[in-house]
Amino acid sequence: MTDKGNPMTTIQIDSRQRVELLDITDQVRQAIRAGGIRDGLAVVYTPHTTAAITINENADPDVARDLVTALNKLVPFDDHYRHSEGNSAAHVKSTLVGASETLIVQDGTPVLGTWQGIYFCEFDGPRRRQVHLRVIGA
Repeated sequence: MTDKGNPMTTIQIDSRQRVELLDITDQVRQAIRAGGIRDGLAVVYTPHTTAAITINENADPDVARDLVTALNKLVPFDDHYRHSEGNSAAHVKSTLVGASETLIVQDGTPVLGTWQGIYFCEFDGPRRRQVHLRVIGA
């Protein structure tokens, strides 16, 4: 949904697994088109401390699975963390990947490589999440 007085768009995400990468490329493309700005920058941001945004290959779904597997190996779920909620691994993964990506917008569409897609990274699901998108004209 886009607020006419504010060029920010919010995309709702419903994750289904504890850790997963969800391809949101089409939703981001639609939001950019709906905003009407032809050229500029788009910031894709998630306001959650246990989630992230990344850009990577979306032609082969095994890439996303491999990324999840590697992140789970790098940051195990149970590693004697002190945070009382039991989701410290999710906070660490979010920090490593990052809460946002900035995209170039040209002719009303994000500039992505042939195989690239935009992913919402869930590290503490399943949950209902938000991704905010703001397009800034050139």
